Amino acid sequence: MAVVAPLPALRPRPALAAEVAAVPYDVVSKEEAAALAAGKARSFLHVTRPEIDMAAATDPHAAEVYRAGADALARFVADGTLVRDPEPALYVYRLSVDGHRQVGVMGRCAVDEYDDDRIKKHEKTRPDKEDDRTRHLLTLSCHPEPVFLTYRGTAAIDERVAAAMAAQPLYDFTAADGVGHTVWRLGGAAAAELATAFGAVDALYVADGHHRSASASRARAQRRDANPDHRGDEPYNFFLAGVFPADQVRILPYNRVVHDLAGQDADAFLRRLGEVMTVRPGGAPAPDRRGRFSMYLDGRWYGLEAPPERTGSSDPVESLDAAILQSAVLAPLLGIGDPRTSQDVDFVGGIRGAGELERRVEEGAAVAFSLFPVSVEELMAVSDAGRVLPPKSTWFEPKLRSGLLVHEI
Repeated sequence: MAVVAPLPALRPRPALAAEVAAVPYDVVSKEEAAALAAGKARSFLHVTRPEIDMAAATDPHAAEVYRAGADALARFVADGTLVRDPEPALYVYRLSVDGHRQVGVMGRCAVDEYDDDRIKKHEKTRPDKEDDRTRHLLTLSCHPEPVFLTYRGTAAIDERVAAAMAAQPLYDFTAADGVGHTVWRLGGAAAAELATAFGAVDALYVADGHHRSASASRARAQRRDANPDHRGDEPYNFFLAGVFPADQVRILPYNRVVHDLAGQDADAFLRRLGEVMTVRPGGAPAPDRRGRFSMYLDGRWYGLEAPPERTGSSDPVESLDAAILQSAVLAPLLGIGDPRTSQDVDFVGGIRGAGELERRVEEGAAVAFSLFPVSVEELMAVSDAGRVLPPKSTWFEPKLRSGLLVHEI
C-alpha cells in the first residue's frame, strides 16, 4: 500500500507561478543559481539557495544563510506571492519538452513508508548533504522541494489522472529552458478517490531526491522526539513528493570526466584500454546501446565495447554500464578507487550534452566517457534487490520545479 495523501499546500498565486518556479537546488552551482535569480525577486531560489543573497565569502552552511531562506519564505507569504490552499488537495502535474510528456501526482507521502523501505531507494546518501537539507527544512519549517518518486502504473490511477486533466489547469507556463509545466488541482471526493487508488500500488521508488527524503526522515525524528504528545498524524510525518508512472519517466546518462591519466600518456592508456575493451577510433559522441561507451581523448571520439562476460552478468548492479566502466577502466587503469570520494573524476549530467564533455577535455581534463542511460526497469530491479546503483548513474529530465507547492510542517 502506498500513501499519496492530499496536501494542505502553500503555493503561488496563479499569475505568479512562472516567476516563482525554480530549478531544484542541487542541479545548479551557486553562480548559476545567482544568475537565474538575478532581477527576479520572487524566484524560489531565494528560499532554496539563500546563499545567493549573501556576501561571496559567506559559509553556505552558516546559520544566517538558513535564516535568510526562512526570511525569504516568510516574505513571500506576507506579500501574497504564496497563499495557503483552503483545504488539502492532490495536484496533477504534467511536464512536457521536445515531444516527451510525463504526468504525475503531487501530494504527501509517509515518512513511515520511507523508514520501512516500502519507499525503495537506489542510492547511498552523504551525511554532509543530509545535514544541510535537514537543517534547511527545519529552519524553514517546511518541505520546500518535492522528492521525485516513481511506481508501476495502474489503470485506476491513469483514469483518475486523465479525468482531472479535462478541467482548467491551475498553472500552465513554459519555463525559459523550454519545459512546459501544467498543474491541475484536485480536491474533495476526487482527491480522496485518487488517494485510495494509490493504495493498490505495492511500492514507490525514489527516482530523484534521496537527500531530500532522507532529511525528511531525520527532521521527523527530531520533531517527534521533541513532541511528547506525538500521535503520528502530524504534518512532519509526511513529505512533499511528485509520483510519476515508470513508463513515462525519462532517464538521461550521467557521464564521467577524468582529470588525468594516472601518469600515462594517451598512447599508453589506449594500449591498456584495448586489453579490456574493444576500442574503435572515430566513434559517435553517444553510445547506441548497453555495453558500449563513447570516449573523448586527445581531441578525438572513440567507441568502446565491453566484452560479453561483463555485459552478460546476472547481477543487477555489476551488469550496469557505470559499474562496468568503474571496474574495468576507472579503477584499474586510472586509479579511481572510490568515485564517491575521488577528486580525479567529475560527473556531468546528460542534459549538458557531448559538447560539455569536449569542452572539459579541451580545457584541461584528460578524458571523458559518455554512457548509455540506465532504464527505469534496471533501477527498479536494483531497488527491489535492496542494492544501490553505482554513484551518479541516473539523471532524470525534465526536472520538477520547486516553489509550485510547499508542504509546511
